[in-house]
Amino acid sequence: MKAITVEPKKPGTAKLMDIPEPGIHEGSVLVQAVAVGVCGTDVEIVEGKYGWAPPGQKHLVLGHESLGRVIDPGPTSGLKKGDLVVGIVRRPDPVPCPNCAVGEWDMCSNGLYTERGIKEINGYMSEYWRIEPEYAIKVDPTLGLLGVLLEPSSVVAKALEQVGLIGRRSFWEPKTALITGAGPIGLLAALFAKLYGLDVHVLNRTEGGPKADLVRELGATYHSGSVKDLDFEPDTIIECTGVGQVIAESIQRVGANGIVCLAGIGHGGVSPISSIADVASAVVLRNNVIVGSVNANKRHWYRASQYLARADRRWLTKLITRIEKPENFMKALQRSPDDIKVVIQFSDI
Repeated sequence: MKAITVEPKKPGTAKLMDIPEPGIHEGSVLVQAVAVGVCGTDVEIVEGKYGWAPPGQKHLVLGHESLGRVIDPGPTSGLKKGDLVVGIVRRPDPVPCPNCAVGEWDMCSNGLYTERGIKEINGYMSEYWRIEPEYAIKVDPTLGLLGVLLEPSSVVAKALEQVGLIGRRSFWEPKTALITGAGPIGLLAALFAKLYGLDVHVLNRTEGGPKADLVRELGATYHSGSVKDLDFEPDTIIECTGVGQVIAESIQRVGANGIVCLAGIGHGGVSPISSIADVASAVVLRNNVIVGSVNANKRHWYRASQYLARADRRWLTKLITRIEKPENFMKALQRSPDDIKVVIQFSDI
């Protein structure tokens, strides 16, 4: 079968190649790939920044944002032939640590977890893949191709859950949420925050364009420029850019008792903060919380699937701005300013 692979940490090695079909040891459920979403993680692995092949293998099959059709459900999965499913990305470590032992592998404490398409397990960018039944999430069939949005949605579901859990430390009635960044994670965060009933604001670099239109279609407010220039103090900020200056301004702008959830991953950058101690003092005096959130466990995947099932299909469709064939995967990795979610489609829905 055809698969998109890379030799981890070796730039320029990504290619579409023939590999053996997956064996039963990889999971009792056989799935035909429909589509795989592309994100910055895939780009960085192809650039050689990180990534780990399965033990004893040279190549890693890319792809962690999956959507597939069940070909053989196996004996015990509860799935049926033809069901649409996505595959959970992370697997618990083999020790396991206390968190992994209770299914909270997103909170793995020793770093020995594995991840499909990223760390030591082949991903979903192949014509067929197998999966263990407990890691397959059934997708509402009415979503069709939009089911490929479930992985980034699971990340958002966890981030919002973290905010809600922390908010219970005191009497807290959040009304206003600011989302920084209008990529897939940011827009999905805006969608889910609206479903929570919050007054949602989204801040992005550009003044207009399709992302601004999508925010307004949600009934949310779109802003461009700097966080520090906003004329209100959000109760919570979901930071999705990973940009140092945006993070620093968010910490300084969140309202009293507010929570800043860092959901974006950046690299370096110059922060305008002159004194960490001064910022820390402001956080302490206003009872603010800064929390990082990454990945998701099964609970979040199920919750995300419920949110997507409730969402306006016409709005969700606009998040997928480009579809490429597997042989054109390098084009899928080249992002343009108006791209939101680029998808590689392996078969018809």
